[in-house]
Formats: sequence, C-alpha cells, structure tokens
Amino acid sequence: MVFHEHGYEVLLVGRKKRDSIDLPARPYKTKRMKLLFEKGVPFYATFQIRLFFFLLFKKKTVLFSNDLDTLLPNYLNKKLSGATLIYDSHELFCEVPELVHTPTKKRIWEKVEKSIVPKLKYCITVNKSIANWFEEKYKVKFNVVRNIGNPPTITKIKSREELGLPTDKKIVLIQGSGINIQRGAEETVEAFQYINDAVLYIIGGGDVIEQLKQMVKELKLENKVFIKGKMPADELYHYTANVDLGLTIDKDNNINYHFSLPNKLFDFINASVPILSTPLPEIKAVIDAYNIGDFIQSHEPKHIASKIEEMLNSTNYNTWKENTKKAKLENNWQEEKKVLASIIQQIEK
Repeated sequence: MVFHEHGYEVLLVGRKKRDSIDLPARPYKTKRMKLLFEKGVPFYATFQIRLFFFLLFKKKTVLFSNDLDTLLPNYLNKKLSGATLIYDSHELFCEVPELVHTPTKKRIWEKVEKSIVPKLKYCITVNKSIANWFEEKYKVKFNVVRNIGNPPTITKIKSREELGLPTDKKIVLIQGSGINIQRGAEETVEAFQYINDAVLYIIGGGDVIEQLKQMVKELKLENKVFIKGKMPADELYHYTANVDLGLTIDKDNNINYHFSLPNKLFDFINASVPILSTPLPEIKAVIDAYNIGDFIQSHEPKHIASKIEEMLNSTNYNTWKENTKKAKLENNWQEEKKVLASIIQQIEK
C-alpha cells in the first residue's frame, strides 16, 4: 500500500462474504464487515449505510474509494470531515452486463456517478481507454494506475506432482475472482470436448462457476476440466507458474469488457505463461507489444479448441514464453505506484 510506504496509518475496509478466504498478513490494519445480504439491492443499500457510519466515526486525512459502489459513503464523509478523497475506478461500473440489462439499477448508479465524479480532484483508473472515456464524459482528469501486482517472493515453485496436477498433459488455465457470465468460460468448457492432449483448470470465483460445474457433468468432462475455488495469491502463483497456456477471453459485447485490462493478463506474464486472448484493444496492445501470445476470432467452441491446440503445438511457443521476461521487467508495480506517489505529493503540498 503506497500510503503506508509514505508514512500514513492505513485502514483497509471491505466486506467479508461467506466464501471469502482469509486475508494474508499486511503491515497495516484491516476491517471486513459481515453483512446480512451478499448481493442485490439489499446488499448495496446495507453496505452504503454501514460504510458511511463506519467512516463517519473514524479519524481520517485521506479517503480512498475503490469503485463506484463505495463512492457515495466516501464522498459524504469527505464533505463532513474535510478529508481528501481519491476515487479509484477499476472499470466502467455502469456498463457491466449486470447493470446494462437492469435499466433502473443502471440509472441509479449513473446518477451517483454523474453527481459526484465531476466534483472530484483526484481520480485514477486502470488504463488509458477508460481514462479517456471518463475524461470525455465528465471533464475530469483520470490518472492511469494499472493493476499490476508484483510476483510473490517465492524461492521455489511447487512441482506439478506436489500440486496434484497432471504430468502427462498440457494445462490450460482460467483464473480470477470475476469468472462471470459473458467472459468466455462457458465456451471454453465446451471446447474441451474437442481437445484430447490438454486439460483445463478453472481457479477462482464468480457468478458462472456453478453453471460451469454443471456443464462439466453434463458433457462428461470430469477427466478434462477441473474447477478449484478461490485461493490466496501466493498459493495461486504455484499453479499459474505450472501451466502451459493462460486464457483471458472476455466477450466484446459491452463497453466495459471492450476496454478491460484484467489482472490475470499480468499474472500470466509474471509467471512466464503465453496467453490466448480476445483481441480487446488494451489487452491486444500488451500482447502485440511483446509478442507473448495469440488471439481467438470468435467464441465458437470448436474455434477456441483449434486455437488452444494450435498455440500449444506452435513453433512460436518458446518465443512467446521467452518474451514474457521482457514484458515482466517493463510492466510492474514499482513503475505503476509512481503515479500514486505523485498524487500523495500533491495532497501534501
């Protein structure tokens, strides 16, 4: 946490769900609120109220609001306390599929965004495309801080045998905490009906996981597709570093996904894993710049299967893998955090 490195006393506030894993040890305080509801209108209403009152009675110099669903409580506390507010938008929140298909909810969040964002001085987001979108809409500068985590400081990567992974098959991986609808996971599971020399691992959580488990049963893919739950980043890294191909194949069917730059892209780079992706502009720019992978042209399962087999057996495979080393050196948190450090300097003037 950059603020902790600059001498601030930091308190990270979030929520704890029933399936949340324990947080790793951190050099600052954390608070996770348990809420009666975990999704939908009751959750968001309860969360807004709980967060507002929690912040109200805390001493604060800087408030750091992570995404639109925390902005209103943070903004009201800023107005009441005079604290500095930094808004960190990880996506185009109002354009996610869950809101696009529920117009009333979308209008409510758009009203919150429209009423607050133009009044803010310090805003950051995850890539230049989203920054440009916000700046054009609200005439407010958005700084870019990409979500690039440093590789875990692990001295020895566990072997496939130690992890219980197959040693006689190539491994394809989908990972992340947002394995949701319209992100290509369903079609990838279907694709493994046509693949015999590789297996698929899906590690993480999301709203499509239960559907994927049912698909695996119905398609009789229990020996080809393996679904594991959420795990700490250090543990996940052992798995990522052992696979042959990483997938990030969100569908280009809404503006939020179109401009996405998912964390898993950099997780694969850090683990030296070639990448198969949808040619979304921000992702494509990174893959093309370093020649570290290839792209699907459709989400038709047979096409996905064909591209997976093509990449795993390509004469370019070792080149893609080797090129991740340069990508790793030039894309890291040490560079990204300089933007936050600059904002801290502005605040302290």
